Amino acid sequence: MATTPESLPENRVIDFRAPPPSPVAPGHRSSLTNDEVLTEFLENSLKVPDLILPDRVFPRQKASQNPLKLDLQSLESIENGEGLKIVEMIARVGCLEVINHGISKDFIKSVLAAGADIFGISPEKKKIAARSPERLFGFEEIHGEEEDETNEEFLWHRDEAFKAEMEGIWPIGYSNFSEKMEKLLPKIEEVASRILLFLQNISPRKFSDITTMENQEITGSICYIYKHCKKMDGVECADSLKYDVIRMLIKGSEFPHALCLHLCSGSTDFHVYSKKGWASFRPEEGTIVITVGDQLQAWSNGQYRHVIGRPMFKGEDEDCISMAFLYAPPKVTNSIKDDKTISFSQQIVIAIIFTLLYQLLLRIYYMIL
Repeated sequence: MATTPESLPENRVIDFRAPPPSPVAPGHRSSLTNDEVLTEFLENSLKVPDLILPDRVFPRQKASQNPLKLDLQSLESIENGEGLKIVEMIARVGCLEVINHGISKDFIKSVLAAGADIFGISPEKKKIAARSPERLFGFEEIHGEEEDETNEEFLWHRDEAFKAEMEGIWPIGYSNFSEKMEKLLPKIEEVASRILLFLQNISPRKFSDITTMENQEITGSICYIYKHCKKMDGVECADSLKYDVIRMLIKGSEFPHALCLHLCSGSTDFHVYSKKGWASFRPEEGTIVITVGDQLQAWSNGQYRHVIGRPMFKGEDEDCISMAFLYAPPKVTNSIKDDKTISFSQQIVIAIIFTLLYQLLLRIYYMIL
């Protein structure tokens, strides 16, 4: 039976608990109004706390680990036993140096010098050709902690509309630069395709079909041209590379690619980042440094891991230029898979139909006669 107010004992007091008072420290706060206390509370609670990233996001740098130097002219003569050791080393480090690649040092230096001229145009023109969600190619700045610590990058692609736009901004200079890039790009793609074919043939695991990703918006190789600021020390170099790492972790690979080919004449160090940690080495003058991309990781079922690489120019008195070509092989169509084959049972059915049709036509012929 429900308890009514009349049935409660006379000496029992009903306890209605009020909410606890808001915490106000003694002293000057006692003279504040409720609105002032609330305002102070909100100001303190809305402050963004200082976040410290764990060390596992950016592991400590490993000792210098020189990658494999692969002679491009001797790929066809490499035997299986030696090839397996090469594959194991590339899979462990995530990069390699290519020597005897057939591209002259003088030509590479001339293209890098032409790339340096791009960053010499006025800031107003750079803003016109700045990258945005609507513009995939063009200029982008990467600022350091100090005002004068500014690295720049320019994303180049063999796109006719973008070429016409840049020639309108920088007519003669961009035409000369674009002409040199058009001569260099086929040589770079030849080196990349030979390395990729070698890895595919020599790897113990079978690759999945090497085709560009179906949802890949940009086809063909593209090139990042970097201007490294003067006299960068080790901390600034690490900050620049961490920027690329954070961008990759947030957005993934901006442009899917199988290999990234780095031209970094005169660099003092080359840094490589993977989830296992940092590694650095000093590349040999005239070599092409190649790092593994996300497409190769997918095709090899994780045998090769996607890494990020960046050359470093420490203590240089002048701005230095490097280039990174993202190579994605052209889409391959398997003509054998596309051909429609007729099964044996279907052939029998077709033969029966043609036989009956022949008998019918023959009977009609005799009836006409």
